[in-house]
Amino acid sequence: MAQKKYTVEQIIVKLREIELLCNKGNTIAGAARESGITEQTYYRWRKEYGGMNTADAKRMKELEKENPPFKKLVADLSLDNAIQREVSSLNF
Repeated sequence: MAQKKYTVEQIIVKLREIELLCNKGNTIAGAARESGITEQTYYRWRKEYGGMNTADAKRMKELEKENPPFKKLVADLSLDNAIQREVSSLNF
């Protein structure tokens, strides 16, 4: 069976859908199955996206796009600091 790639917004909608089905008396396993995902997927998604709404998800995407240049900057600065420590520890 081919796996479907869900967007963050679709995941949040599915989680809300399952919550509504559970409130109507379904079990989590049954509600997840009815929504077309496995129970394990539901728990994984709930752990990652549990308290989010769609606006939060969009903001998270934006931050993830902004993050790589900062990670590179931190890595470069860490390398520079390590080199300086190494040079300063040598006795001349």
